Amino acid sequence: MMEGLKNMLVMIELELRRLRHDRTEIYTRAVQPILWIVIYGPVMSSVRAIPTGGVPYTDFITPGVMIQTTTFVSIFYGLTIVWERESGILKKLLVTPASRYSMVIGRSMASGVRAIFQALIILPVAILIGVHFVPNPAYFILAFIAIFFASGGFAAISILVASFMKTRERFMGIGQAITMPLFFASNALYPLQMMPPILREFSTFNPLSYVVDAVRGLLITGDLSNIMIDLVAIAIFDVVLFTLASVSFRRIIE
Repeated sequence: MMEGLKNMLVMIELELRRLRHDRTEIYTRAVQPILWIVIYGPVMSSVRAIPTGGVPYTDFITPGVMIQTTTFVSIFYGLTIVWERESGILKKLLVTPASRYSMVIGRSMASGVRAIFQALIILPVAILIGVHFVPNPAYFILAFIAIFFASGGFAAISILVASFMKTRERFMGIGQAITMPLFFASNALYPLQMMPPILREFSTFNPLSYVVDAVRGLLITGDLSNIMIDLVAIAIFDVVLFTLASVSFRRIIE
């Protein structure tokens, strides 16, 4: 148990070292979400066609945009795995005493660290354009914990996909095909009641919907009536994906 935890912390420390030496990707990936809240949000606010429960539309979409960009970072984290397979690094890791589970969970949670930094870039921009956040430090901490663990689950998806994809080009295509449907079939940009019935049903199984709902309640509306359901859903999502990714991890070098 302690050895596995140590392995996971080593993976997280490695990711922090990477971020310290090269932050370019974090900044460039922040451009798209900033455009969402700086341009798309105010434009759609003037339309007033989307029921947001009295919350300004830009405020409403800010949590969804934060989760979208952190999910994008996590889903494409598997590119690192593909590169390490091609360079032979993964083969060396798999012959170490470290268990596959600790390696997968450690890599996944390392992606959560990158996701937190991504969200922290978007937060001050949102404040500058007038997004109103709930002034409760405990809510902010819990929201970022939710983002951290949910990002780990999405990174586990990328590891699972990487175990079947042999090239980075194929992985990029699959990653895009996963990210966009998750985003648009969630409550990130509009309430669930606006969706067609079939998409509404899909959203109940979409982990992104639960993450957005939790972060929106904690940071924007202060409504925590569903927070336990959201957190339990995130926990189940993580456990299932960590298990699947760990089982398929050895396929990466085959």
